[in-house]
Parts: sequence; structure tokens; C-alpha cells
Amino acid sequence: MTLLELREAACTLPGGRIAGPFSATLAEGDRLAVAAESVEDAQVLAMLACGMLTASSGTVYVGAFDARIQPVQVKRIAAFVPHEPLQAGFASFARYIEYRADLWGVPRAQAIVRARSLLEQLAGMHEAFSFPIAGALCVGPRLLVLDRPLPAHANAIVAAAGACAIFSTHAGENEATAFFTEAAAV
Repeated sequence: MTLLELREAACTLPGGRIAGPFSATLAEGDRLAVAAESVEDAQVLAMLACGMLTASSGTVYVGAFDARIQPVQVKRIAAFVPHEPLQAGFASFARYIEYRADLWGVPRAQAIVRARSLLEQLAGMHEAFSFPIAGALCVGPRLLVLDRPLPAHANAIVAAAGACAIFSTHAGENEATAFFTEAAAV
């Protein structure tokens, strides 16, 4: 079953530049590393794929939902992990996970237990990178969208994600190939 489908999706950026069009298809449980032409395009593509940006042309479907007209349903399926490391804005890891749980309407205690288990799987990764991944996965998304993840973290991310589909964007073919090569080893 198709979980993510981008059909000639493009986004008009401030200044009038158009990022895209992007086309990709991802099935339930699959993994896909996509090379974009630039850092900005990779970021836009990731944000389109999880419904954080609305396409100015083309379409984005997550599950059977059109991200343009059903954003709430899309945001209950896809979890986003930005490229930038987590900034210290929460008093503790538990508070960060409670925030993520509240966003998804998941019981806080359940999310915290799951997140701590995920952190064990992500051991060895700096917390600035592991916290956002654990925060995204602890709520049980069907789709994990990664904006320019580091290839060195690929094995740990894939192992922690389990059956969750992974869509990752990269700034160039070399980065996408490196991530895919690492992720394919799991």
C-alpha cells in the first residue's frame, strides 16, 4: 500500500524561487533516500513530505490524505526530524517527550517509556540528534521523514524505526547514496 506519494509537488519560496517539482512514491514499511539539488530543496522536500509545507503546485498524499486539504490527518501519520540538532528549550528529556505526546494525542507515560527504550537503541549518538529521533518515533508514526540525516546515524535510525517507513532527503547524490548504503545494511 502506498504511504507517501509526491506528484510533481513544488513550493514557491520567498523571493519567488520554486523548489521542485518533486515526485516520489513510498510504500508502507519501505525506506527511500532522495537526492535534492541543494540543501534548501532537500529541506523543502522533507517538509512537503510530512505536510509541514503546502505545495503551491502538484500534490502530496500521505496515506490516502491530500496534505493540502487534510493536514490534520497527515500530521497524525508522518513525524518529522529536522536536520538541525535539537536546541535546549526543554527542562528535561521527559518534558520534551510530553510535548511530543501532547501534539499527537498519545498518553504521556506511554510516550516516555517508548522514548527511553528508543534512546537505548540510539546509544552512542549525541543527544542533540537522538532526542528528536526518539521524540518522533515515540508517538508511533507510520512515516518518519528525515531532513538530511547524517549517514553515520543510518543504522541506528533504521533499527529504531522498526517497521515505520522512512523518507529521507539529502543535498546531493553522494549524501543520499551514503545514507542508503548504510541503511541498507540493516
